[in-house]
This record gives sequence, C-alpha cells and structure tokens, in this order.
Amino acid sequence: MSDLKTRNILAKEGHDVKETSQQKRFNQLLEKANTLPKSSGCYFMQGKHGEVLYVGKAKNLKARVTSYFNRSAKSAKTTILVSHIYNFDFILTNSEAESLVLENNLIKKHKPKYNIQLKDDKTYPYLQVNYQDDFPKLEFVRRPKRKNKTQLYGPFPVGYNLYKVIGLLTKAFQLRDCSNYEFAQRKTPCILYQIHQCTAPCVDYVNSQQYLKQLELATNFFKSKAKVQTSMEFLTQKMMDYAKLEKFEQAAQYRDYIEELDHFIQKSFDQNVEALNDNNADIFSYYVGENEVDISIYLIRRGNLLGHKNFHFLNADLSDDLKSEILLAMIQYYSQNVDVLPEKIISCFSKTHTEQLQDALKTIVGEGIKFKVESATKKYKPLIDSVTRHAQEKQRVRIENQDSVFVGLNRLKELLKLKDRPKSLECYDIAIWQGKSPTASQVYFYEGKPDKSGYRHYHLTELPEGNNDFAMMKEVFSRRLKHGKFPDVFIVDGGIQQVNTVTKVLEQMHLKIPVVGIAKARDLKKLGFRSSEIKNSEERLIIPGRSNPYLLHKCPALMRIMVQMRDEAHRFSRRLHHKAEKKRLIHSWVEEVKGLNAQVRKQVLQANEMELKELAQLNISDLQRYLGIEIRYARAIYEHLHTLRDS
Repeated sequence: MSDLKTRNILAKEGHDVKETSQQKRFNQLLEKANTLPKSSGCYFMQGKHGEVLYVGKAKNLKARVTSYFNRSAKSAKTTILVSHIYNFDFILTNSEAESLVLENNLIKKHKPKYNIQLKDDKTYPYLQVNYQDDFPKLEFVRRPKRKNKTQLYGPFPVGYNLYKVIGLLTKAFQLRDCSNYEFAQRKTPCILYQIHQCTAPCVDYVNSQQYLKQLELATNFFKSKAKVQTSMEFLTQKMMDYAKLEKFEQAAQYRDYIEELDHFIQKSFDQNVEALNDNNADIFSYYVGENEVDISIYLIRRGNLLGHKNFHFLNADLSDDLKSEILLAMIQYYSQNVDVLPEKIISCFSKTHTEQLQDALKTIVGEGIKFKVESATKKYKPLIDSVTRHAQEKQRVRIENQDSVFVGLNRLKELLKLKDRPKSLECYDIAIWQGKSPTASQVYFYEGKPDKSGYRHYHLTELPEGNNDFAMMKEVFSRRLKHGKFPDVFIVDGGIQQVNTVTKVLEQMHLKIPVVGIAKARDLKKLGFRSSEIKNSEERLIIPGRSNPYLLHKCPALMRIMVQMRDEAHRFSRRLHHKAEKKRLIHSWVEEVKGLNAQVRKQVLQANEMELKELAQLNISDLQRYLGIEIRYARAIYEHLHTLRDS
C-alpha cells in the first residue's frame, strides 16, 4: 500500500497523521546527532524558523543530544521542547568551565524559551563617590559601574531610605548636590550656601583639601562604628557651637540631623554575622519544594547582614540536573553583577561544583577583580543552614499567599487551553487626548516579571476623526508583527472589540497567537457587555470565544501579573504621549520666533526640556548657554517669550 493511501486511511480513522512526519523528522535529527563528536561543548536546539529554543552543555555532545530524539523516557517539558525542534547546532569547548561560560553567554544572547532565566527580584541601592571630580558628591545609584577612583558603599536593603540619608549627610556636612553641568556653569553661590547647607566649592569658597575632609566625615557613616563616632562627635560639636552663639535655628537643625542619622546607624550596624569576619561576602543556598525550587543569597557587607536576593523556578522546568541548573543560575546572576562582586562567595555546593563556579566566574570577570569562592565547610555550615531556611520560608509564604507567578501563568494556560505554560507576555496601551499626539506602548514580561529589553514605543498617525482606539490598535499590531519573535500571549488594554481587532490582524498574517483583553468592571458596558454580566470584581480578563469575562480575583496570582502589565503599559504610553504633546506645543512657538533658521529650531527642540513659563524666566545669557545657540538667536527667543508672557 502506498504512503498516500496509508495516510488517508489513518486520517479517516482519526489517527494523527502529523505524528508520522514528526517521527520522520526525529529520525533525521537522531541520525545527525549520532555523527556528533564525543567531546564537551554546548548545543542549541532550533525551531521551525531557526529561532533558538534551548541551550545546553554536555561533557559528551553525542550522548546528550541523541537522548532527545531516541525512545527513552522524557520529562513533560522535554517532550514539549522536542516536538518543536527542527534543527540543532553545537560549539566545542576545551573545559567544563568554558562550557558554563559559553552556555551563559548563549542564553543571554538568544533568551531561549525553554531555558530557565532568573530575573532579579529587586535592585538594591548603593552610595557612589566619584573621586575623579575635584569636589565629589554623594550619589544614589542602583546599577553601579566599577570605575577608576570611584568608591562604592552598599548594597543597602529596602527600608534604609538611602536617598534620604544621602540628603541628610549632604546638608549636614555641607557638600555639593548640583549636577556637574550646573557646577561648571555657576558664577555665584546658590541659595544652599546662604542657608548653610553647602560650602560653595563651585566658586572656590572652599579648597579641595578642606572639602575632602567634609566628604570623609560624611562617608564615615558607611565604614565602621569607630569612624561613625568621630563624625557624630563633629556634628554634636557644631550643634553646641551654634547654641553658644545663640543661633538656635541652626543648632536645632543639627539636633535633627543627629537624631535621624542615629536611627540609620542603629539599622546599619545591627544584624552582625558573628561567624563571618570577612568584610564582604555572599552566601547562597537553595530549597527544593514539592513543585518549586527557591534560591536565596545573603548579602554580607562589613560583617553585617544587609539584605538578600531570591529567585525561584518550577521543578518541571528542569532540563538538566538540579545542581547544574543552580550553578548556571549563579553564573547568570554574577555575570550581571560583576561591578559589585564581593570578596568572597560561600557556596552550598561540594568542592567540585564550587571550583567550577570559581573557574567560570574568573573567565567572565577577568584577573583584575579579586574574589574567592569557598565550599560549605564546617565553619560556614550555620550560615548555609540559615540561608536554606530562608529559601524554604520564602517559598512557603509565597505559596500560602498565592503569590507564585507559576500559579498565575498556569491558570492562564488553562483558560486559553494552551499546551505549555506561557512564559513571555506582551501588553499594549494606546494614549491619546482629543485626537492629538497618539502613541502606543508595548511592555514585555518574562515569567511574570518586566523585561525592559522588550519595551517599545510607537508614534501613531493622527486620524481625522480623532480618537479611534480600534484603528490605532490595528496600526500598532500591523507594525509590530513585521518584526517577528512573538510572545506566547498578547494582552491589550480593552475589551472584546479591541481583542477582535488584534485577532483579525493576526489572522491576516496567518499567525495563531492567543490574545486577551483586560478591563475594569466600570468599563465593561462600553465594551459591549450586559449589566447582568457585570458583577462584583473590578478586574476582568476578556477571552475570545468565552461568553463572560473571567473574574481575575478568582486567581490573585494571575490578577497581579495582568494588572501590573496593564499599569506598566499605561505608565509607559503616557510618558511618550506627554513627551510628544510637549514637543508639539514647543514646536508651535519655535516656528513663530522670527530670525531662526531650520537648524537652530531643531537644536532648540532637542536641547529644551523646560516648560515655556520656566524658559521665560531665563535671561539672554542663560538661554544661550542652556540651548547652546548664538547670542542673537537667544535674544530673539527671549523677546518672543516675553511678548507671549505679556500678551
């Protein structure tokens, strides 16, 4: 019997004919895998359009890759992954450490759908002091970069209000707070000098040596208890001196500084980790629960527990053995935080895995940064046990509070009848007011957390009829779909009409990607739902083919993801809309200024970030410096702005 007749009979009997062609593909891939070398290296599985689905490493490439396509038992995740594989490629490496580094780099580059990619749960603030400046200032930074002559203090956990502390220290020790541009431009002292909150280094009222002494007293608060005491005594003496001179307002000001800084000191130097005498160290461990794995990292600085980092993923997502996945997770984390790598990392692993981590990290950071990775010896066991308990408790609290992103994404999978849990989501919002400066935003979440590399802005066409959400949504998606690399689910801010608009665009492009809408209850009448369908909960998920919207309060974990995405899309689209509207309004008056050519108008538009009323307060010289234009053009703008103000 011919293959065609066999296929027709199988189809009539309800058998899946595609299985035969899929098995043929697997056989071809297995044949190719059998030709691979038995060397160590990395492999990457590719989808139908050449996209990278999964990156892995292996001591023996041939044995590892053939296991995907033979008839051996596989996990549910691996079975789903294999069903999407159309090709694979590989790169040979000389060592296991090199494989780990390459695997990390490939995951970072391709962001494969089936690899575990841990997202940092929070970014801690740091204090930065740049000694390249003649008169350095205290700077609040979240993602510091290691530079020459730059000192970092931190990290500081949530609750320290570091921004407020920096403000207090800047005032108390009379340090500069202005930008480098303002500092360079200033010819006379600002008001902060007059109220005794700055020594005016901008106009040489204090020399560099004196200023650095003030700065040292301020940074003492981040060094040791003994040095903090020196600085507190200085502030107390200032308070007493003002009181003796009967300058009670200034004395009271220093009293307030002392009280508030004392609170910061108490929080900074408690939680001492007695078992650890090292200045800076990270301790990491993990806990394996019934469904999820949690990783915790304790951040020890100056022998004090300052905070922690946490990551988690599903057991079902494991494609490699657990320790290898956690090892890779640590490489991912530290490769993204090279600039604040501690002097020591204390690992929960045995000696072998610990050495692999150290070798891989040394390859990534280079020889310039000195650090050491140590395994969990008897000395460190109590600390490792504490971190393990923390990971266990984080998992318990999250699950009991239904706060797991996996719970939410699995519920979305069930609602949309998907084969696999959706990992990547894109949400869209339109911003427009009276038909002017319409914009749209695209925000991207991976595993329930924002990934700003996937954020996009769209300037939209102003329509003659003004506000038309549906036409604008159609324009956005027509443009978006041309760029490929699609998410697992599209989300739109709106109801069934917006969802249908997007669905039609997808159908025209022959794409089958699920689309849902998110709407508040008060908006549902406008979106075509009957009053009887609108009940208690505000937030609803609009799903095509479902007669009633899904009440998101039924699954708090899903509601949290959806609402956060919608709100983030709102914020992002409004930002561009306000910027576009502001530019439009600015453009209108610039066009009216006499004597400006096209190049000068463009320069003014690019340089100006002020409102018109703020710009009008600048004199001609200030306008010239601020906008970077010739004095004659600054005079023309000055005269025009004052004509507008007086009219």
